Amino acid sequence: MSVQLVLALLLLLLMVVVGGRRGISSFLSLFFNFAVLYVLVLLLINGFPALVVTLLACAVVSYINLFYINGVNVKTKAAFIATIVTTFFLSLLTIVVHRFAMIQGFGPEEVEEYTTLSFFVNVDFVQIGICTMITGTIAAITDTAISISSSLYEVHTCNPQLGEKELFRSGMTIGKDIIGTTTNTLYFSFVGSYLALFLWFRDLSYSFGEALNAKVLVSEVLSMFVIGIGVTGIIPLTAWVTAHMLLNESSRD
Repeated sequence: MSVQLVLALLLLLLMVVVGGRRGISSFLSLFFNFAVLYVLVLLLINGFPALVVTLLACAVVSYINLFYINGVNVKTKAAFIATIVTTFFLSLLTIVVHRFAMIQGFGPEEVEEYTTLSFFVNVDFVQIGICTMITGTIAAITDTAISISSSLYEVHTCNPQLGEKELFRSGMTIGKDIIGTTTNTLYFSFVGSYLALFLWFRDLSYSFGEALNAKVLVSEVLSMFVIGIGVTGIIPLTAWVTAHMLLNESSRD
């Protein structure tokens, strides 16, 4: 039995014990999301509009992570709306970032590894860079959105007399706690993934300025900033949408 299989079975066991049927759905969603990303890569290779198919893939991933795992309810609807709106505006921001930062393609540190390969491929690296950055944001903003909407749903259930402004303030209070932990999660995820890169820069005797301006590092730092902007911006949006939808649902009842 391979290490991968052992860890996968352990993950499945823990998700079932903690989450029950929803844990099983969460485990299966990993494979569904992988399938979506695999189809996305095939579409990009075959020349489909990169930005369009990436946004569609993000919508499908959001649908899987929200509706398939948690069902169709006011919490997931609010989180899905906030995720779609935030992803759209983040795509515009990402386009601007790539146009001005010029971080597409490979850095000089990476070129040596690909010298035996042909660079004459029918792929727009600007579009690929934009799509990569957008795809990297979807998990974080979906997670933040459902955290806010689910918490507000519980607040509304316990205090149904609260108005829209009070619910919004509660959502913002919850969001302030999420910002700190999420920002640090993004930071340490980045450091953990690129610790070997920092050691590489040290072996290459890069100065601080050279390392700070290396394309391979700048692209990831900008991605981290874009994700942070998305996670922060989706908090008030989700709080407002959820509060509005909860009160509308209560008024119908």
